[in-house]
Amino acid sequence: MKTIRKFILDLCGGTGAWAKPYADAGYGVATITLPEHDVRCVEMGQRHLLFQKQNLHYYDDTCILLSDIHGILAAPPCTEFSLAKGNKPRNLKAAMNIVQACLQIIWHCRLYGNPQFWALENPRGLLRQFMGLPAYTFEQWEFGDAGIKPTDLWGYFKPPVKTVKERPENLVEKHLNGRRNGRGLAKAESPPEYAHLKLDRSARRAITPVGFANAFFKANK
Repeated sequence: MKTIRKFILDLCGGTGAWAKPYADAGYGVATITLPEHDVRCVEMGQRHLLFQKQNLHYYDDTCILLSDIHGILAAPPCTEFSLAKGNKPRNLKAAMNIVQACLQIIWHCRLYGNPQFWALENPRGLLRQFMGLPAYTFEQWEFGDAGIKPTDLWGYFKPPVKTVKERPENLVEKHLNGRRNGRGLAKAESPPEYAHLKLDRSARRAITPVGFANAFFKANK
């Protein structure tokens, strides 16, 4: 069994890009994400969280003391909530099960621990109809990143300071059929540090922008 102390709990973190500034600054980071762990498979005690392994390639469950949790980041999958899905069938029940699992963990940590902040992220979409209006919304370009995707944050945190006031030109591609795409998302590329993961287009699009991640870290150390 592996015990991690003094860390950021990164739920559904994927590549761990949102938590990377914390790791770079020396914080411990526990990224709870598939295929190693599933946020729905956790034992919650009054002093710890025990995330169970989900893949035979991983041999240790991850045990975390609640007293060591400094902050919580959560980024549940957005596919079923996405406006881009249009009229295609959605499995909102399954998607909300994951969101609920993240919230249950957050609430448990607050009941029995003392995290200094928590934030749950999702691109603007149908999750608003379940969670209500977000505490904070941003677009990537507002932190110097190439992108226009509006992204919502719910939670208890200090708002990161936006670094760019004026929207740059040429952020959008216009197609003959009238459709518009953000250039950064339409041709999403994997940063060099994640190239070995061989991420598909959807996973590349989901990587937390560096500028936002750094600004969030500065506001919530």
